[in-house]
Amino acid sequence: MIEIWIPITIAAAFLQNVRSALQKHLRGQLSVSGATFVRFSFGFPLAIAYLIGLMLLLDQPLPQPNARFVAFMASGGIAQILATALLVSLFAQRNFAVGTTYSKTETVQTAIFGIVILGDHLSTGATLGIMVSLAGVMAISLAKSETQLGAILGALTSRPALIGIASGSFFGISAVSYRAASLSLGGPGFLMQAAFTLACVTVLQTAVMALYMRWREPGQISLTLASWRTAIWVGASGVAASACWFTAMTIQNAAYVRALGQIELLFTLAAAHFIFRERTTRLETIGITLTVAGILWLLLST
Repeated sequence: MIEIWIPITIAAAFLQNVRSALQKHLRGQLSVSGATFVRFSFGFPLAIAYLIGLMLLLDQPLPQPNARFVAFMASGGIAQILATALLVSLFAQRNFAVGTTYSKTETVQTAIFGIVILGDHLSTGATLGIMVSLAGVMAISLAKSETQLGAILGALTSRPALIGIASGSFFGISAVSYRAASLSLGGPGFLMQAAFTLACVTVLQTAVMALYMRWREPGQISLTLASWRTAIWVGASGVAASACWFTAMTIQNAAYVRALGQIELLFTLAAAHFIFRERTTRLETIGITLTVAGILWLLLST
């Protein structure tokens, strides 16, 4: 029998792919911060509605937050913003391909943070699966950037590489923090725990981003609101994806969830091949094979 976190994670990856595609349509109208802000500002009302809907449907009370919850929820929300900002900043770097490739180390870093912060246990088989899928994702990244492996390894201490690794670190911290925050709530059940954490995080991130944009890019908030026809779908798909991520990470080790979540890249490649008729290179084929093999190995080991 398939464990419930597996289809939830696959749904999260698919919905995240949809959100990313919709956000690209806004990049011509908004700044990077504006396009990012859309995800939170149009998402948090839906996150709250989802929480209220679950409360009424399941006839369960709201979880009671505690100091541990607030600490992990806030650290996760801020870490995710920083991770996104660092990832976006890579495009201003001369050799941004190096940085984006190293940012793919997020899954391994998530596993490390999970062990250190939460004492999570990873089986030997699952660890090998994560490493194999990481090799696959990095191979796909190399194929897309047309950068040689030697150049990537030789640039380990370069500025783009360090930014990429830092971005992966903050994404790892956010994933583990969200799991810790949700688990700290205890009952009444994983759906309510995840939904409550999601609602609190999106409200926090909206407030932080709004203050930042009011200070640095005041006109972008008005432009964001004016783009509501597309933005509302970005918010809806983003919240749906986040609800699935949070739920999966409440049930299962965050490292396993993020490793399986790499299937998002396969969705992107499939769309490029079947919809846009783009050719798949030999290195991409190798990367896809390794990624799928690593994910299957992971699932068989859990």
